[in-house]
Amino acid sequence: MKKIILSFVFLTTCLLSLPVFSQIENEPVALGLPGDNLNLYAVLDIFQKSKTLEEFERAINSKDRNINNLDLNNDNLIDYIRVVSYRDGDSYSIVLRVAINRSEDQDVAVIEVNKNRYGKIVVQIIGDEELYGEDYIVEPNSENTFGTLNPGYAGNERVFSDTYWNGVFYVNDWPIIINLFSPSFVIYTSPWYWGYYPYYWRPWTPIYYYNYWGYHSYYYRNPFYRRTGYVRYPLSYSYYSSRRTSSPIVRRNRINDTYRRTYEGRTFRRPETPVLPRTREAIPRTRQGNSPGTRPGQINEPRTRQSMPRTRQENAPGNHQPIPRNRQENAPANRSVQPTAPRNYQPMERDRQENTPANRQSMPRRDNPNRSGDRR
Repeated sequence: MKKIILSFVFLTTCLLSLPVFSQIENEPVALGLPGDNLNLYAVLDIFQKSKTLEEFERAINSKDRNINNLDLNNDNLIDYIRVVSYRDGDSYSIVLRVAINRSEDQDVAVIEVNKNRYGKIVVQIIGDEELYGEDYIVEPNSENTFGTLNPGYAGNERVFSDTYWNGVFYVNDWPIIINLFSPSFVIYTSPWYWGYYPYYWRPWTPIYYYNYWGYHSYYYRNPFYRRTGYVRYPLSYSYYSSRRTSSPIVRRNRINDTYRRTYEGRTFRRPETPVLPRTREAIPRTRQGNSPGTRPGQINEPRTRQSMPRTRQENAPGNHQPIPRNRQENAPANRSVQPTAPRNYQPMERDRQENTPANRQSMPRRDNPNRSGDRR
């Protein structure tokens, strides 16, 4: 009887705790920045399922998908997101850009696609600092244990070489990646601009963030994508950074908290920041922890270096002392012959002095008779 009662109490406690856990899991999280209204997890998922950049641009601006909820120019209408691509060798930068007015643009995010020397392709989407803060990066998750990103895709490969590249996911079989690296691909730049948009585009009023989170909450909990805190190819990203476009209007609106009205005055908890494998705090700990075990030679190194000056000091006096003594002993012997040199040179100077006037005086005497003879 007691066992039945205890089991009943345990089951009741578990059932009562389930709503609490589900409420915490479904509670919206927000950066408190304009980027909360464009879910980069959903953008990367649309990118993976698209075949071309034109199709990708149309999908992220579709009202039916509820992905774009940005109103950066604060006109109470959704902004159209343009797609602009750049290429640098085997690297592509797919930029999401919004026209604030006729003269100003603002970059929202950039999708970095890089092929390494082994032909493997890595993709990351990096949010702009003005909209997402620093180091807001989303990438495919290779540690997915619930299946692949696409049921028809079976090319997920994992690499566990070190901490920095732990769990990298290669995307060679994505349809849009195949199109990017095909010989027929042409760099795509959206033809639309401020006041001139495609026929299917009809801007709508943005929704509040709480409702927007309801459409995309499952993206943050899915095992297909994950947030990381570092760029895998900084050199390629720097190529885009020199072409980054920002708007003073967006910066001013962010500083003045103009975009906070989308939260309806609510305060949401912040999302968890990913643990960085390579930070200034982690690097010293890694070196101190691994050096005694993996590199025992580093501990003995100072000892060998300290012994080297001792051998030099002991050998240096022994090697250098005989040299000055030999020089001092040999120097007088060599220099004793030197005083004879002036004695040999002095008669030569006297001969030159004695013969020179004689020659100079005799020369005019020989010349004068000839000159007088010529005159005659």
